[in-house]
Amino acid sequence: MIISASRRTDIPAFYSPWFMNRVRAGHFYRVNPFNSRQVSGFSLRPEHVDAFCFWSKNPRPLFEHLDELDRLGYRYYFQFTLNAYDRNFEPHLPSLAERLATFRELAERVGPRRVVWRYDPVVLTSATPVAWHLAQIKRLAEDLFGSTARLVFSAYDRYGKGQGRLHAALQTAGVKLHDLRAQEHAGELSLLVEGVKTVAERYGLRVVTCSEDWDLSELGIDAGACVDGRLIGELFGREVPLGKDKNQRDACNCVASVYMGMYNSCRYGCSYCYANTSQQLVARNLGSHDPQSPALLGDFAGDLKIRTSLRSRPDNLQLSLF
Repeated sequence: MIISASRRTDIPAFYSPWFMNRVRAGHFYRVNPFNSRQVSGFSLRPEHVDAFCFWSKNPRPLFEHLDELDRLGYRYYFQFTLNAYDRNFEPHLPSLAERLATFRELAERVGPRRVVWRYDPVVLTSATPVAWHLAQIKRLAEDLFGSTARLVFSAYDRYGKGQGRLHAALQTAGVKLHDLRAQEHAGELSLLVEGVKTVAERYGLRVVTCSEDWDLSELGIDAGACVDGRLIGELFGREVPLGKDKNQRDACNCVASVYMGMYNSCRYGCSYCYANTSQQLVARNLGSHDPQSPALLGDFAGDLKIRTSLRSRPDNLQLSLF
């Protein structure tokens, strides 16, 4: 199994103690976000985990545990989101200088191919036009030269409650939100794509898109995958099924994985984030987090059979936990 840790919250930044407790216990519980009574158990034993895919904007709290993960025989790589937005977009992140230092230190520790740079999402506004984004990408690429081999980018998705939060945050600052995918911005999208490609070529990066239906093959830009079976094969020599994850959006090319995170549990409160509904709900959920619990939020008493593969039913590893 590939373990995604996680699209839905920043586990390395906020839940490293819980994550390591689950690694040591050899399993975790996943709660269905749409039905809290539906709980599944998954093995985290090294022989059952093909790789961890960590998603983070600040993985530094996990650094102290990397030696232990290595010693136990785990394979892992990072999707490191690094943008240059101000507090209207990302109100609670460490400074950009701190995050750049963290990125470089991580790449030195695990190797640049295991740290994928996500410039994501590209939010087009009156304060962040295409020229601004290209200037930031160029500056960041220069700072990260030699620390990563891949750049992932995608446009902001204007859907759901996330759009309302972002619009409200920008409106307070007098900033107008634009839709990069709209026809009237087609020229700006072309400028962005061509500019990103130019920067990537200059700094030796392979550039791919994330969950976009753009055909950029003529520019040598592929539709990428974040939970990337081919990359896992290249990095670790693991053969994993390459079929598309049916639980993701149509344009997503990620392979199947087991996610560890839960919605409404990230403290960063980025205004464009789709995984948080409100900071009030996040605060309430944080009160139910127990680093000793098998699930990220809440507690669950009793026995649960633990799955060791996505291709099989729960096996007979029945655990008495409480």
